[in-house]
Amino acid sequence: MIFVYLGVSILCAMSEVSLKHKIALGLIPRIGDINARKLVSHFGSVEAVFHEPYRNLIRIPGIGSGIAKHIAEKTYLVSAEKEAEYVENNNIRTFFYLDADYPFRLRQCDDSPVVFFFKGSCDLNSLKILSVVGTRNASTHGKEVCEKIIGGLSDGHPDLIIVSGLAYGIDITSHKAALSNNLQTIGVLGHGIKTIYPAIHRAIAATMIKQGGLLTDFVSDTLPERNNFLKRNRIIAGISDATLVIESGIKGGALITADMANSYNRDVFAVPGRPSDIWSAGCNSLIKSNKAALVENSDDIEYFLDWKPERSISVKQKSLFSDLNDTEQRIYELIMKEGELSIDNICRTLEIPVNKLSSLLLQMEFKGVVKCYPGNVYRV
Repeated sequence: MIFVYLGVSILCAMSEVSLKHKIALGLIPRIGDINARKLVSHFGSVEAVFHEPYRNLIRIPGIGSGIAKHIAEKTYLVSAEKEAEYVENNNIRTFFYLDADYPFRLRQCDDSPVVFFFKGSCDLNSLKILSVVGTRNASTHGKEVCEKIIGGLSDGHPDLIIVSGLAYGIDITSHKAALSNNLQTIGVLGHGIKTIYPAIHRAIAATMIKQGGLLTDFVSDTLPERNNFLKRNRIIAGISDATLVIESGIKGGALITADMANSYNRDVFAVPGRPSDIWSAGCNSLIKSNKAALVENSDDIEYFLDWKPERSISVKQKSLFSDLNDTEQRIYELIMKEGELSIDNICRTLEIPVNKLSSLLLQMEFKGVVKCYPGNVYRV
């Protein structure tokens, strides 16, 4: 993972890289996310990759003549420019792996997308994110278990985000359960943002954009293909704290996602079923092989993840307030309301001089009330 650390070290230098070049890096045929990072680390910037001659490119380990030829030809830069224009005109956010706001959970995964697109309203660095996956042929019982677990989690964790793949069965059940319990939910797509597949889920997808979002690492006009859905599973597994499998056959996408989550050292949970039930065979296998912890309800997930219900947290917050002066309390309430704010936004909103605000925020960090993230962004 050496390229991850190299990437962080040149974060500031990458801040002005054009959107076109960020997108183009992900469009180079056959390159893959790991080799794309190696190229940037080797040459020091994204733009430098596109200025290197073929003779230099083929000397890099893992970059063969075929990939080097594609890079040198630069034909995909035209497509990247069109995609950049499309996302900017349609209020779609682009996340590049060296951007300060790139989801920190995905940053820990070697093969996370170098660039992906997001249309929605939620924070991809939220404190609690759970992926829920399972069979497309979900039984009535499986759907009820899904709804019950998500409903139970919503009671004590209103900030929880549910992630799934917008497919039939457990996927769409989890999205609907999240929306009905006023939770945000993210659909990870196996195609471009212009397409909703299956089309019958278009109305749900529109609601999710307002109460969560849609995420994909495919350019906007990419159509649904089988391999795309297998590829997108790494995002479902990597963007969350844990993956919950509810009903799965002995083979299928849900088990692939579970294996990926295990490879990222993330928690995996599975709901057990009857030995004779083919759609519980995958879950039972995960449990028997110690690849997943057995869960039956939301309490089990809270226990394994050590998630304290908000009612317990509220008691702690009251005690924190007693340690804050009036100005610090105003800062705390503002950040709590917005979710996250840069120091510049706090300064403008509360009209506090930046030198005084910096000192106050530092003291609040010492008290464990707020935390500073890259780009001088603060969260509770």
